[in-house]
Amino acid sequence: MMAPGPGSSVGRQSDSHLWFALKTRVGDEQSVNDLLSFKGFEAFLPLYQLRKKWSDRYKTVNLPYFPGYVFCSFDPRFRLPVLTTPGVQFVVGYGKQLVSIEDREIDAIRKVVSSGVPATTCTFLSVGEKVRITEGSLCGAEGLLVRLKSSWRVVLSVTLLQRSIYVEVDQSAVELIAQQPLRQLRAAG
Repeated sequence: MMAPGPGSSVGRQSDSHLWFALKTRVGDEQSVNDLLSFKGFEAFLPLYQLRKKWSDRYKTVNLPYFPGYVFCSFDPRFRLPVLTTPGVQFVVGYGKQLVSIEDREIDAIRKVVSSGVPATTCTFLSVGEKVRITEGSLCGAEGLLVRLKSSWRVVLSVTLLQRSIYVEVDQSAVELIAQQPLRQLRAAG
């Protein structure tokens, strides 16, 4: 099997194509995403819009939910074309061992981005109740249920990066997947 070349299609055609996080310099995410797509890879850069005030006007800018990272699906045996992409520093992993990201984590982040539901970045959480959203445009997305002030939010995480975003939900729109202790969340809140 040959490594993919420029312009070739490298979609999720087989089980050998997995999602990985690529470390980039902050600010280079969009160019890395565009170059990977040009090479035929399935790249994903989740963005949100922020209205910023300049000295004389307001401007809406697109910012990455995960600054310094781009997600890419590829066969890890043929990673050289990914690693030689200008702006890619390395594939996130443990030492020399690449670590893939679960499809369900990428799918959940994609649902948030495509739904237009307001989402905010937050601190990565590894405790709490695991829930699945059962209604609306985010139906099927899984995350951790937290209560902040008077509202319920579901935290969607990319475990490998230890980064998360959250969306506000109606408590009745989620179902419990597994019961996990809340000791650390309660102690902090």
